[in-house]
Amino acid sequence: MPDQVTLTKFNAQGEMLANRVKKRFKHLKRQFDRENIEVFRLYDWDIPEIRAVVDWYAGHLVIGEYTRKQSVAEWLPMMGRAVAEALSVPDDHVHLKARKYGVKEGRRYERLDYTNRKIVMSERDLKFYVNPYDYVDTGLFADHRNTRQMVRDMAQGKDFLNLYCYTGSFTCYAARGGARSTVSVDRSETAISWVRENLALNGIPEAGHTLVQQHTIAFLRKAKTRNMRFDLAVVDPPSFSTTRASSRDFDVVRDHPMLLTLVLELMREGGTVFFSTNHQNFQPNMGHLPVSGIREITAETIPADYVNPRKTIHRCWRLSV
Repeated sequence: MPDQVTLTKFNAQGEMLANRVKKRFKHLKRQFDRENIEVFRLYDWDIPEIRAVVDWYAGHLVIGEYTRKQSVAEWLPMMGRAVAEALSVPDDHVHLKARKYGVKEGRRYERLDYTNRKIVMSERDLKFYVNPYDYVDTGLFADHRNTRQMVRDMAQGKDFLNLYCYTGSFTCYAARGGARSTVSVDRSETAISWVRENLALNGIPEAGHTLVQQHTIAFLRKAKTRNMRFDLAVVDPPSFSTTRASSRDFDVVRDHPMLLTLVLELMREGGTVFFSTNHQNFQPNMGHLPVSGIREITAETIPADYVNPRKTIHRCWRLSV
């Protein structure tokens, strides 16, 4: 148990965090209500000594601590209570997460629980299941809501490929935008089942929307032999991953040229690939790729609630074939 001096310091930090979040909530809630957006960011390490991230999920709060060796177990619950009280959120709607900052090896996050409990969140005229109970990541990356709209605006009549598709939010946007077909690929059985649920939630029939549980590189190599072709693709890989079936791991800094080369082999002339990464020290190596143009569009894809002078939540490029 921390001593009284430490607890006093934590209480002061909780009050600072609560004041910051309450002010920002009042500003953002009004704006996002007009757009029917229920998931948005309220705070992300804005104050140097308060290493927290706070996200709003339509009456739920997901509050994370960027942990380090000096982290104290009592700190995050104290921050959670302060923010919840400021926004009048009941205790059972507060979800506390430990987030590892700067981890470069191994699995970052284990599953936290097995409630399998999902709640529905709106984003514009679409809905998505999220699970704030069982995982650090809830199932919807709100920092890419602008990118999803870009895909929707381009999807009419296109064959769309969604790699590392996670829970399929890009797929739902492409389908709602009039894509001729979609293919969603993820190695996780849980993720593929989640995509299926999100498609059904939005009234999107499975016909024409193929779900593939497979490692992305293996899928790309097989798709080439089958002469599969696409007009529009999203590639948003993890920074690092390992494969049980192979001794080789994936590192986005090292391997993105190989990955994008395989993707481009499946693209029709005139097609577009959106490539994104949240690796904080990413150095692009795309000059040799067989494309007609490469443009970094990060400033266009990051929503206002995710703009942060301390770090860039993701980087994103548009590749024209």
